Amino acid sequence: MVLLQLSSAQGPAECELAVTKALQRLHDEAETQAVSLCVIEREPGWHNGTCKSVLVGLDGDNATALAGRWTGTLLWSCKSHYRPGHKRKNWFFAGQVFNAPQGNQESQIRFETMRSSGPGGQHVNKTDSAVRATHLASGISVKVQSGRSQHDNKRLAVLLIQQRLAGLEQEAHNTLRLQRRDSHHKVERGNAVRSFAGPTFIPQD
Repeated sequence: MVLLQLSSAQGPAECELAVTKALQRLHDEAETQAVSLCVIEREPGWHNGTCKSVLVGLDGDNATALAGRWTGTLLWSCKSHYRPGHKRKNWFFAGQVFNAPQGNQESQIRFETMRSSGPGGQHVNKTDSAVRATHLASGISVKVQSGRSQHDNKRLAVLLIQQRLAGLEQEAHNTLRLQRRDSHHKVERGNAVRSFAGPTFIPQD
């Protein structure tokens, strides 16, 4: 499985709308390429129904290739949905990939199972499928309930912990810390790896 994060970084509400539209486009591409997509974390945007950032898990033979197409600076060209008179029409956002952990990570993690809670359809509150995972050395703890089964949630939890550990390791070094800060808070303007246009978010490739 590959973790892919789409982020508006510090961009305006139009960039958050771009992330939201990109997620739907990614759903469509994943379905076409027989890749399973699961939304793991979502940070809501300023406007209702939009996403400031979203973290998804991609699984399948084509998952790595699909994630690669969404990695880097991404561009949506469209008149502002929120400010009709605004001259700017190029909205940048970014994709970043986190690869699956290597080695026996589970030996360092304590798992607890519980019933899922909140919205989620017929599987919620019927089985103990939700998983809380705690990395013993660092104390990092995550709860995952987006998967269909306890096994899926356990695997997603390991991936999330690996992502958090990678972040801590980067922050321990000033250079890598600055790189991480830039990748999370800034999007390189220009040199987009993919471009989309118009209200329906049509790919230009």
